Amino acid sequence: MLERIGMRSSSSRSHNLKSKIQNLKLAGFLAVFLVVGVGLAQAQQPKKVSRIGFLSATSPSAIAARTEALRQGLRELGYVEEKNIVIEYRYAEGNLDHLSELAAEMVRLKVDVIVSAGPPVTRAAKQATVTIPIIMAFDNDPVGNGFVASLARPSGNITGLSTHYPEISGKQVELMKEIVPRLSRVAVFGNSIQPGNPQALRETELAAGALGVHLQYLDIRSPKYIETAFREASKGRADAVLALGNVVVTSHPKQFVELSAKSRLPAIYWNPEFVEAGGLMTSITDLYQRAATYVDKILKGRKPADLPVEQPKKFELIINLKAAKQINLTIPPNVLARADKVIK
Repeated sequence: MLERIGMRSSSSRSHNLKSKIQNLKLAGFLAVFLVVGVGLAQAQQPKKVSRIGFLSATSPSAIAARTEALRQGLRELGYVEEKNIVIEYRYAEGNLDHLSELAAEMVRLKVDVIVSAGPPVTRAAKQATVTIPIIMAFDNDPVGNGFVASLARPSGNITGLSTHYPEISGKQVELMKEIVPRLSRVAVFGNSIQPGNPQALRETELAAGALGVHLQYLDIRSPKYIETAFREASKGRADAVLALGNVVVTSHPKQFVELSAKSRLPAIYWNPEFVEAGGLMTSITDLYQRAATYVDKILKGRKPADLPVEQPKKFELIINLKAAKQINLTIPPNVLARADKVIK
């Protein structure tokens, strides 16, 4: 009897062992399935696509070369539109009153960062948000305009690039002096209601004074003043025209180029779009392409307050020989030799 009981116990133990093994196999299968399932779920989750807001006071065509410089800078850092970034472009088309509405729209879209194309844009963006990082593509005087506490320590949600740099204005006046040796009077087109204009004018006056050049300042606050400005420049016996950063000027490159040719006044601008439109010459910086590095740092977790505002490092000279020929102007060989690009 004890023997039969032992046999039953052995059989029972064998059955229990088999059950445990099966349960263990099933548990192992489930564990593997869960791990694989989690892995597949993670693999299927899309990578975060960052949203960048680009806000300009001008039109797309007026700023095309600069937006392309920004995109190029982003591409070099591994960002591809519609793949790992989306850029929301908004343009005020020269209507500064529209900027506040566009800036508010950027906030509603919950963009990760706003790139502002100029002081009026930065002001509108600053009024719209104190949390979304704002990158200045350029600014004449970011400290004076109240956008940052200092260039080294911005302190708020704004940083970027500053053109508060006397060498820019100095180089423009010097270039014009080389091209027009008898240069004595220059008409300066500005906009007194645009942030940074007073500082840019002071820098230009310092550079002109060192070269013995007299400046005739003409305020262009809206498109209706454009033709008047050229008439006044001619009456004032200006030998050339220098355009400060001005949303009105920037928004109407074709009109400025045509009036410059009609008045037979050599003109130097900030933006390459003017040369492409038939203008004589532009002296610009690499600011927009460098703005991409700020975007990259912000998207990787850096704070605007910890990123110092930088100044120009590179100047680019573009000359249009067709425009020079149109006004019977000869560009000296030494100036042509320094040009980064010559349009023939």
